Amino acid sequence: MATELLDRARASMTERVELPGMSLMEHLEELRTRLFWSVGYLAIGFIVAYVFHERIYNWVQAPVTNLGLQLNFTHPTDGLNLYIKTAFVGGAILASPFILYQVWLFISPGMYTNEKKYVWPFMTATVGLFLAGAWFGYRWVLPGAIDMLVIKMAKDFHPILTIEDYTGFFLAVILGLGITFELPIVIFFLALFGIVDGKFLLKHFRYAVLAIFLIAAVICPTPDPIGMCLFATPMLLLYFIGVGVAFMVHPDRRNKKKVA
Repeated sequence: MATELLDRARASMTERVELPGMSLMEHLEELRTRLFWSVGYLAIGFIVAYVFHERIYNWVQAPVTNLGLQLNFTHPTDGLNLYIKTAFVGGAILASPFILYQVWLFISPGMYTNEKKYVWPFMTATVGLFLAGAWFGYRWVLPGAIDMLVIKMAKDFHPILTIEDYTGFFLAVILGLGITFELPIVIFFLALFGIVDGKFLLKHFRYAVLAIFLIAAVICPTPDPIGMCLFATPMLLLYFIGVGVAFMVHPDRRNKKKVA
């Protein structure tokens, strides 16, 4: 599978060499410009999110307080660090549409004209899938993990959850699921560039299942197989959505439409 995938990628890149491109210095200058704007949008998003940092904090700690637990701190700066981290993540989410547009502007010179029409579906799907993954983690995975690890498995002990540890755990679950929900977007680009197609993805489905469960085992905060399956199930569903996307945007499919 790896060799076949590498050959497909090499063939796709060879085909796109014929596209009008930029020199190395022009690419570097374009990258600098896009990074500059992305950092600016991130800074604005952080400032806006920090204005509402108390509301964001209440939202972050809700999965703990709803279970009757309380967060603690061991260092005077822990509370401030929590506000900064949560405001940074909130600012990144607010700025994500603008940052994604900068990403699209950077990669668009290497795309055909008929491929550039996917800019708005790309941005909408990317933001939507990330928010869906984050909501899934916040609504179901995070409360379930805390209930299992802190209340049920450690019922004979007195739990002391520190702000620092909980914040890291919270961000790992929310960001981890938000990123893994971007699987159809990854498949979208691979199919758009002709590296994979729907038949290829279905043919190597068993390898995808293995990879998905390995990823689920790594990012799952609970040690039980039920938790791992809870992470893997939506990823499998998203994989099949990606297969459908691959059938629609692969160059062979688009060429057939033109001929028809």
